[in-house]
Amino acid sequence: MKHLNKKITLHRKRDQRRALIKVMANNLILFESTKTTPARAKATQRYVERLISRAKKQDLTAYRYILARLSKKATNKLYYEIAKNYMDRNGGFTRIVKLAERRLKDKSPLVIIQLVK
Repeated sequence: MKHLNKKITLHRKRDQRRALIKVMANNLILFESTKTTPARAKATQRYVERLISRAKKQDLTAYRYILARLSKKATNKLYYEIAKNYMDRNGGFTRIVKLAERRLKDKSPLVIIQLVK
């Protein structure tokens, strides 16, 4: 049975998938918007939402947790700037917007994942 198996595999092995999601999360936090495919956006959204929720606690444990998962520059921006904007918000920190255009190589659909202001 496949109950409670909701992870998005992205057709990659575990270490490659984790690396891809970390890079996407770093870019999303640093640039506050990223253009990608819907599956990658959903996987990144879950990851980033959890990190933002953790950053809202504003304690040393949360900072170290985020630092272990993101780069130093992205961690500082998330902890000191972005988390402060979402203190009164309980969730829904990111938004996925579908685009009409498609990728040139393989015509796969594109979306923009961005942080909600």
